[in-house]
Amino acid sequence: MPAPYAKLALKDDLALFLTSPSYINKSRLCNHSLLCKTKPHFEYFFYYLGNFKSADYTLQVLSFQLLCKFTCYPVIIDSRARKYYDLLLKISLFIKISTMQKTIEEINAKIKAGKAVAVNAEEVIGIVRNKGIARAATEIDVVTTATFAPMCSSGIYFNIGHPKPRMKLDAGKTFINDVPAYTGFAATDVMLGATALPDSDPRNKEHPGDFNYGGGHVIEELVSGKDVRISASSYGTDCYPRKKLESWLNIKDLNEAVLYNFRNAYQNYNVAVNLSDKTIYTYLGILKPRLGNAVYCSAGQLSPLLNDPYYKTIGVGSHIFLGGGEGYISWHGTQHNPDVPRTANGVPKRGSGTLSIIGDLKQMKPRWLRGVSMQGYGVSLSVGIGIPIPVLSTEILEYTAVTDHDIIATVIDYSKAYPQFTSDVIGEVSYGQLKSGVIQLMNKEIPTASLSSYSGALEISNILKDWINGGLFLLCPPVKPIPGVKDGEATKPFNYRPVERNNNH
Repeated sequence: MPAPYAKLALKDDLALFLTSPSYINKSRLCNHSLLCKTKPHFEYFFYYLGNFKSADYTLQVLSFQLLCKFTCYPVIIDSRARKYYDLLLKISLFIKISTMQKTIEEINAKIKAGKAVAVNAEEVIGIVRNKGIARAATEIDVVTTATFAPMCSSGIYFNIGHPKPRMKLDAGKTFINDVPAYTGFAATDVMLGATALPDSDPRNKEHPGDFNYGGGHVIEELVSGKDVRISASSYGTDCYPRKKLESWLNIKDLNEAVLYNFRNAYQNYNVAVNLSDKTIYTYLGILKPRLGNAVYCSAGQLSPLLNDPYYKTIGVGSHIFLGGGEGYISWHGTQHNPDVPRTANGVPKRGSGTLSIIGDLKQMKPRWLRGVSMQGYGVSLSVGIGIPIPVLSTEILEYTAVTDHDIIATVIDYSKAYPQFTSDVIGEVSYGQLKSGVIQLMNKEIPTASLSSYSGALEISNILKDWINGGLFLLCPPVKPIPGVKDGEATKPFNYRPVERNNNH
């Protein structure tokens, strides 16, 4: 007996139905010519009914109606069957949902016709709670997820066009608003990282440094339509004779401008605390001494990869909301590490999956790409990402109904365990506890704060939902899956091999 049908007898209504004094005569229905036209799942329906010995007219009619419901044959229900009709619908719905499969093509057809139903990952929790997985799966086509938080492995590349006379930028140094850019690609292609700092920045010479400006801020200004200054020098060649360039740049004058992020949308992350006796400054913010506060950085129940823990719908080529415009998942991100401890529902309890993403910077908005200064640490870029999850089955919908109380994160000491790269875990807490504002740890109440904007993520999920419901955004089936738990993908530590210096070299 296949597993999906084993659940049938466990349903309360169905258990009452099958153990009631009323029985069905299996042979009369099985001999009916319509049975040969039905799908195999009816054999399993009759598996439960077939052991009963006596016949009951009402249940025969109901079963015949159930049979015809799936074969499109009309049938008239006797008036004596009316009181069982609601139960019949529950049975037929269960069987239909047990075998329910949708395709992205079918969902896209509904989007184009303006008939698709998208809800965000917060709304779906209440819908599933009230209606159940089976019914909700028939009503919902897409669940929108989102995150909005600092994401350091982010950057842009762009082409400035050839100046007159031509200049070979890759042969020298290039700065955008005094922030160093990388040009080791070709004559006029430039890449700028979100965490790059001007050479003039004092950094942490006076600790903690302020880090007022860097690559993330340049990206925000470009997207805002502001002019930025390019300063470049080169040695000159016969075909690229120019040696210096200083000019204003505007995003509308660039040939191409692309946001390309190596590692975004982390699937869960550490909760940072400080066990030492002094304040420390980290990429998760300022941590007060002796467990003075705890900082986390995830949208929890809204976060994309926490709603698709095994990457069943999110993959290479997926169409996404990115920075206020549209983008795509280009690959799994760096440090992608799916094989970590997980809860019973598949949610990782450690930092796990990551995404590499790409999109047209010229479409994007400064509301969703924001330069960030982290005192005592550096600069970064807050990125808004929204990912639609197609409801292809009840299993997929069940994953999206995950709540903050179902998601567990590990608490790590950032004064010693994290910087020394040890595996010490202080404890585990749920996002429900974190979002309450206080967690209990080591016999102490610790106030919590989030570096990730839940309200921003919710806003993104609603924008994406409106795009889909309005027929403005289609889904793309992945062209390649993201490596999963059993695919052997794991993050390795640096393999340190000391270099021996020889005085003769």
